[in-house]
Amino acid sequence: MKQIEVAALVLINDNRVFAAQRKEKGPLGGMWEFPGGKLEIGETGREALVREIQEELGVTIEIESYLMRVEHQYPGIFIIMHAYLGKIQEGSIQLHEHQASRWLKKHELWQIDWAEADIPIVQNVEHLLS
Repeated sequence: MKQIEVAALVLINDNRVFAAQRKEKGPLGGMWEFPGGKLEIGETGREALVREIQEELGVTIEIESYLMRVEHQYPGIFIIMHAYLGKIQEGSIQLHEHQASRWLKKHELWQIDWAEADIPIVQNVEHLLS
């Protein structure tokens, strides 16, 4: 069974959280997620997230705090996801790896189709939004 470790960014601005929709390819195509990606060998979750967000969204971020760890079994792959709360330091979001994005208010969180591994993070975010 393949196992990967990933980091995900929770961006909250003006009482809204950022969500990105995966491109229509692969088993999670079209699903919504918190942006981020795989940790490379020897890389911390924070380092991976700063790198991945620069690649995926074209912005520089500051990690504010560790939010939570999620373990999820997809068919054929086990994911360990580290979620971090952060903010944009420089730049404006440009989608390089996703097909769409939204800034969601608390009452909109469950109006999109989240990737299963991201659902525990959404539940946590629900408590962070007033």
